[in-house]
Formats: sequence, C-alpha cells, structure tokens
Amino acid sequence: MQVTLIGLGGGTFDTLTQQAREALENAPLILGAKRLLEHLPKHDARKVSAVRSQEILDLLQAAQEETACVVFSGDTGFYSGAKGLLPLLEQAGIPARVLPGLSSVQLFAARLGRPWQDWRLCSAHGVELDPVAEVLHGRPVFFLTGGILTPQSICRRFVEVGLGDLPVTVGENLSYPEEKVCSGTAQTLAEETFAPLSVLLAEPAPTPKRRAPGIPDAEFLRDKVPMTKQEVRAAVLAKLAVGPEDLCWDVGAGTGSVSVELALHSQAVWAIEHKAEACELIRCNREKFCAWNLRVVEGHAPEALHELPAPDVVFLGGTDRKMPEILQVVRAKNPKARVCISAIALETLHQAVEELTALGHAPEITQIAVSRAKAAGDLHLLLAQNPIFLISAGGDA
Repeated sequence: MQVTLIGLGGGTFDTLTQQAREALENAPLILGAKRLLEHLPKHDARKVSAVRSQEILDLLQAAQEETACVVFSGDTGFYSGAKGLLPLLEQAGIPARVLPGLSSVQLFAARLGRPWQDWRLCSAHGVELDPVAEVLHGRPVFFLTGGILTPQSICRRFVEVGLGDLPVTVGENLSYPEEKVCSGTAQTLAEETFAPLSVLLAEPAPTPKRRAPGIPDAEFLRDKVPMTKQEVRAAVLAKLAVGPEDLCWDVGAGTGSVSVELALHSQAVWAIEHKAEACELIRCNREKFCAWNLRVVEGHAPEALHELPAPDVVFLGGTDRKMPEILQVVRAKNPKARVCISAIALETLHQAVEELTALGHAPEITQIAVSRAKAAGDLHLLLAQNPIFLISAGGDA
C-alpha cells in the first residue's frame, strides 16, 4: 500500500494545493477527522473517520485498497497528527509521502496583512501552556487554541495578571464562509464567546528591565506594609539559586518585593498574602516592574497553598505561626524544593532549624547585619538595621 498524508490547509477544498487535489481525486480510500471528510468533494472514494495514529494504522493495514490518503487540518508540519503517524507507518513498512497545506498561522497572517516570521508559535492542544509566560519574550505570540485554553480563557489570564490592556486579535473559522476576525484588548475580549476553530494573536507584553538581584528599596511602592530590604533580597535569591525555569512561592509576601525579584529571574511566582492592602501593593509593584508572571494569591497559608502547582523554590517571609504546617505542604508538593526562611526573632530561628532538621534537611544558617550611612553635617554615620537570619535547605542548598 502507498499512503499519502495531506494537509488540507483551512479545511476547505479551495485551500488545497493542486498536488493534494489530484491525490484525493485518485484515492480509493480517505481517512481523517469527520469534520474534514465532510468538506471534501463527493466522489467514489471510501471515507473512514479516524483521528488516532494507531487507529489509522490499523485501518490501513486491514484495508484492501492499494493506495490511501490520510487528511489533516492545516499543515502536516505544524502541530499536526502526521507527526505521530509517520513513525508508525515506517515501522510497519508502509511507504508514505507528505503533501503540506496552508497552516492556520499562514492563513491568519495573510488575513491580517502581516508577516509572521518573527511570531512565537504556541499550541494549546493537549499540552500545559502558560499564556503569560509566552508573551514575555518581546515578540507577538500566535496561539493555536483548543480544549480548555480558549481565546477568552487566554484573555482572562492576561487580565488576572494586570495585562488587560494587551492588544489581541482572534480569528474564527479561517477560510470558511463564516470566517470572522475580532481585535481588541484582553479586557474587552475576555467575556466574548468564540468558535471552537479559533486562533489568537497577542502582541508582546511590556518587558521588564533586566537587572541583578537587589532592587533599591525606594523603587518599591510600600505604604506601611513590612518589606524585605534590598541586601536581604539579594541574599535570598542567591540562597534559593533561582533559575529561569523555576516555579516559586513567596509565602507572607508583604509588599511583594521578594516576589518581584523572584519573578524577574524565574518562570512564575505565586505571592501568598492574606492582607488585602498588601495584596493591592503587590499588584501595583507587579505592574511597576512588568513582573507579569507574578500571581497574587489572597489567603492564609497553608490553606491557600493546596491548589498551587508544586514549587521549585519557596521563600517564607511570614508564617503567622504556621511554619510546621506550611513546610509539610511544601514537602508534600515537592520534597526537593529549595526553601529559605527569614527570621528576626531567635525563637523563629530556632523553630526553622528544628522543623527543617525534622524533615531530614541539614539547614544552612546565615546572619545578615546591614548598616547604611546617613549624612550628619559634613560627616556620615552608619545606622544599623535589624540583623536578619536566613535559614536555607533543600535542593542544592
């Protein structure tokens, strides 16, 4: 048997290449998704609905026809089921050729009159995807939507992190008679309803200024909420060895100063804080520093932690006397998570060491005593700040 894998472009016969048309017109057997088969011209070919690669292979091996076509939406090389079928055909010794089609990104770019070579391309079909993380790379992002990640859910996610003004464009039913293109902001499109066959283009989010850990205290909006100071923040990030792929928790986030610093050096941060005024400050600081990968969780730990994804990095800046319970949740989520606890009181230091040791860690203890100069006439006097203990453990700590 000879098999031809065909990309149907937009799914209509009008978007097919001439080569693909001829292959379909001469094929005695055509397999593919029901939606695609329904839009093919009527002729004598036997049409069989199938989408899973193994199912298609089984049908081909049982078929009596000498040639067959397998059709896919869009292009066979752009998030296509052809990727899974080709290795199975090769293993089964069935010769196959591939005929590409117009992809949804090509159709959408043409519809908008824009080049797409600089776009970031993402598929939401059956994969974990963080839309916010994708728009932080300084390029427009094309989302092939599907499943639970719809255009409106992507827009809602942007709104949640303060990106409600981000320009977005949605394309529905591209190449079909009912094609529709809608532009607006994430805020305006978040409550709209779009067709299942939709794509979304998001413009790049304002990018944060890249800087070393230890942003000056005066740059943060603070009011009367306690804040971890500049030198301590720099040391915290060093102790946690934060990397670009890390998921971080900041428990007892206060103004969000540590949360922001973590966000500028990691994949995503969850700032857990129960005081409403502090949560609002975190949101304001998030916007000021363009830390769009920072999510505010308003609630008490450990209760607010249970639904969060497993962290790689955890900073405990305030525990409201719930340190043992919080550390138990961290351990249950990820026993290898890197943890750093800040302490001012000796009792907190003792508890942190005791709890981490009980969990099988060998905690590292560091004391930071910072003094800052203050002008006094033509002299400068050093004013000491409260010494801070950092207790770190887990991972490589």
